[in-house]
Amino acid sequence: MHGWEYVAALSAALAGGMINALVGGGTLVTFPTLVALGVPPVAANMTNAVALCPGYFGGTYAQRRELQGQRHRLPTLLMAGAIGGLAGAALLRVTSDEGLRTAIPVLLGAATLLLALQPRLRLWLGRHAASAARPDAVWLAPVVVGVAVYGGFFGAGIGVMLLAVLGLGVHEPLTRANALKQALSLTINLVAAVFFVFSGRVWWTVAAVMGVGSWLGGVAGGRLVGRLDPERFRLVVVAIGAVITVVYGVRVYG
Repeated sequence: MHGWEYVAALSAALAGGMINALVGGGTLVTFPTLVALGVPPVAANMTNAVALCPGYFGGTYAQRRELQGQRHRLPTLLMAGAIGGLAGAALLRVTSDEGLRTAIPVLLGAATLLLALQPRLRLWLGRHAASAARPDAVWLAPVVVGVAVYGGFFGAGIGVMLLAVLGLGVHEPLTRANALKQALSLTINLVAAVFFVFSGRVWWTVAAVMGVGSWLGGVAGGRLVGRLDPERFRLVVVAIGAVITVVYGVRVYG
């Protein structure tokens, strides 16, 4: 890759890390950028997973206080996330570039739709939140496994999906459910990334550059949470995701 391509990858990772910290959906920017730079779809997905790990670490660390008092559920849910993430990563490992290329418009479109519906989802979950004294739903761990399979395979929109499941299953205030979502997102992405390390398909130089960018973007996003209008920022990301989805749809199905 040329120097300007590394700059483009770094810029995408900065934006992706910031987007994940503010509203979620950073993969809508980082993954298409890698593909546009000539990285094959499966390798781009694997490289993206590795590159975004630092950003997930930063986000989880920033919300660690909201995880206090939730240690009784963390082992079960994190194990469920790890199992699903590993299964999704293994599924990606046996997926061809052509197969993933065909699925890209659908995956990007689904992630964009989830992000577009995020405010309604948050409002509904806020109304649903019940007393933390209630036990977690019995179906929670198996459903987390299913969501984590998708996260290990692709990952875009995984945060919104997890928040929906946790909002129904853990009976915690939205801020605490969001912290749990962040920890699960980290686990799923990290397990998948470790699996991809041994695939021989990660573009390591690009991943290293993007890893720095995602970390810096996550830190910047965390500091800007109270200064930027998250709703307007979300609408910009949704618009970008919609355009990218249409472009890929035309290329693949046109």
